[in-house]
Formats: sequence, C-alpha cells, structure tokens
Amino acid sequence: MPIARGSGYKISYEVSGDGPPLVLHPGMFQTGASWRATGYTGALEAGHTVIAIDPLGLGASDAPHEAAAYALERRVACVTSVLDDVGVERAAFWGYSMGALTALGMAIHAPERCTRLVVGSWDPIEGFASGVAHALRHFGLPADTDAFPLLRQAAVIDAGDPHALRANFEAFSREGGLASRLGSVAVPMLMYCGTEDPWHDPLRETADRVGAGFFSVPRADHGAGWRHAGEVLPRVLPFLGRP
Repeated sequence: MPIARGSGYKISYEVSGDGPPLVLHPGMFQTGASWRATGYTGALEAGHTVIAIDPLGLGASDAPHEAAAYALERRVACVTSVLDDVGVERAAFWGYSMGALTALGMAIHAPERCTRLVVGSWDPIEGFASGVAHALRHFGLPADTDAFPLLRQAAVIDAGDPHALRANFEAFSREGGLASRLGSVAVPMLMYCGTEDPWHDPLRETADRVGAGFFSVPRADHGAGWRHAGEVLPRVLPFLGRP
C-alpha cells in the first residue's frame, strides 16, 4: 500500500476506481479496508477514485503512543498529507464516527481541500462524551468507569499496538463539540445517523442549524448505521454526484 509522510507520520492508504477523488475515513479501531468489507468501496469505485485511509494508530500507519499525536488538527494533517501524496488538490471526504469528527475537522481546518463532506454519526454539540455516557448507562455502569475496554471489546479489528489504541482513544474522548465553529463553513455537507444512535438528535440539530442535508437510518444504532451500506449508499451517492 502507498505511504504518505507529509504529516510527520507514515499514513497508509489504498487507491482504487476512477473518477472524482473521494477520501474514506473509518471510525475508531477500523482501517481503510473496513469500507470495502462493509460494501462501500465496491459501490463507490465505479464512479470515484476512492482513497481509503488507515488512520494514524491503525492498520499499516504509524502508531505513536502519545495522545497529543491524535489531536484533531493532527488527524487533518494526516489526511492532507495523503491528498498531497496522491497529487489531489481537492476531494470529497466521507467519514463515519471518528471519521466524521475528522470530516468536521477538515471543514474547519482545511476547507480549501474539500469539495463536499459526508458526516456519519457524530455528536458535534457535546462530542464523544455523550456516547460514552450512553454506553455506561446502557450497561448499568458508574459514570467514572473506564469505557476503553468496552469499546475495545466491540472493535471491528483486534490487531494493533495497544498503547497506540489507548492514546487514540484518549484523544478521541477529549474532543468536544464543534457545532459552534461550523456556521461559517461553505463546504456542502450531508449528515446522517441511525435513529437508535444517541448521536442522532444532536447531529440532526446541527445539520438544521448550519444548513446541511440530513437523513436518518431507520431502526439503526451506531453499529448498524455503519453496517447498513445498502440503506446509506442510495442517499449519499446522489449528493456525491452533484456538480
């Protein structure tokens, strides 16, 4: 797989398909290959040059142990280093969960590199903390419980440097809301979330406030909103195809 180095770290990515460039950024504990395994890449590469990224700390990318390495601006720098390596000035960007946070980071820190953004399942108002609180309530656990083992147990992949995964999680957990910084973003955005996902209402509220498109995935929680590619793709493809 190609490696981009412009951010100060090695970032692995895969390029496939033909057409306008589209970056795919997965969620926590996932790699770029997760998009193909779930059915997205095959559907998208017929009309796009798909650039699927292994986020910092995952897959074949570098795996630093310091949480500061995974700050949002660093995540954005990793994406722009991949665009530079591919030779692409501007691209569409689709992120889910942690990838959705990175998409909003692109809107704030590198809007000139984006043609449009697809934001799947994230709370732009309270950030990751609201999802942690929901998970702990669901399992009947105290509010001060370390949520990392719970999420790690449900991870899509089981490989990776455990110290890097913890640092990634710690940085992700500290990211608060970004909604107040999105009002001036001119990049077209489409947001979506499962109706059973605790991040559904905050994301819909944010979409309404900033004038972004929004759709719900019926009866889907956070995991199902990712897995149900057959319901999501028909809503996203027309948005990606607009001139």
